[in-house]
Amino acid sequence: MRIVIAEDAAIMRDGLTQTLSRRGHDVLAAVAGPDALLQAVGEHLPDVAIIDVRMPPTHTDEGLRAALAIRRDHPQVGVLVFSQYIETRSAADLIAASPQRVGYLLKDRVADVRDFVDALARVASGGTVLDPEVVRHLLSASRRADALAVLTPREREVLTLIAQGRSNTAIASAFAISPRVVEKHVASIFAKLGLPPSSDDNRRVLATIKYLES
Repeated sequence: MRIVIAEDAAIMRDGLTQTLSRRGHDVLAAVAGPDALLQAVGEHLPDVAIIDVRMPPTHTDEGLRAALAIRRDHPQVGVLVFSQYIETRSAADLIAASPQRVGYLLKDRVADVRDFVDALARVASGGTVLDPEVVRHLLSASRRADALAVLTPREREVLTLIAQGRSNTAIASAFAISPRVVEKHVASIFAKLGLPPSSDDNRRVLATIKYLES
């Protein structure tokens, strides 16, 4: 296989390079950041790119965003995300965009080099490889998102302001509606989210948690 590696940890980057080279694969470039990754992929058009999730400059989801760009601009290039972290929203976008030639494996769950190389080969040849833990997180995130699907667009807007700590009066002012209408929206939100009246729990806080989880 012809491979590009994007990994900001030098030891991991060098280890991957040596491991794959010893097995007869051609590592065309091994880089530390998303910009260099996109440049290397555009230059070499490898069979597959191995990409960490968190890379400079912010160490959040640069790798996944770069992977999305690769799938958009070079759909013939396979993408294997190889990370310690599961970023469910970006991962879902990556898989939904094109499930072919895509993989997502967790570093601490790969126990056998042969299994890793086999997974890499499946991605390079057009397959999909997902760690079961990644699948579990994606399904869980999907269920949380579905919890808000029952809300109307206006109820979602009201819930957004509730999550920002706004009072009913402030929400009424923001939407130029009466406080009584806001109260009806809030009551409907609580009912649809399964938050019955309680003397112990603050339903606005619980609704905010559901919003943030989605």
